Amino acid sequence: MDKKELEKRTKKFALEVIRFVADLPNNTIPDVMGYQFLKAGTSMGANYREANRAQSRQDFIHKIAIVEKEASETQYWLELFDASNIGDPQSLSWLLQESSELLAIFTSIGKTAKSRQKRKRDKKLL
Repeated sequence: MDKKELEKRTKKFALEVIRFVADLPNNTIPDVMGYQFLKAGTSMGANYREANRAQSRQDFIHKIAIVEKEASETQYWLELFDASNIGDPQSLSWLLQESSELLAIFTSIGKTAKSRQKRKRDKKLL
């Protein structure tokens, strides 16, 4: 999967997050959870786009780490929605699956970028 495809995938995910939150019942608990989930779930794609326009390898690694954190937080909120039976179960199932896959992808990207930077640094020392 290339950068543009992953950007499209994170945008689709963000749109599904928006739809999920828009359909939540209107009371205090879903309002608070939905707000936090909305912020984390939509910022994943925005931060990934920003990472792709990083000014250096170190900047990219830093920004991908932020994407990983947002992906992990997104998954946390989805797990809470699931455990508390709040939200559409079908949408929730898709979001849980997709957030798990995205978290794995971004974790892998981060590890690869760090490994490449370390190898490059080690070569300079030789």
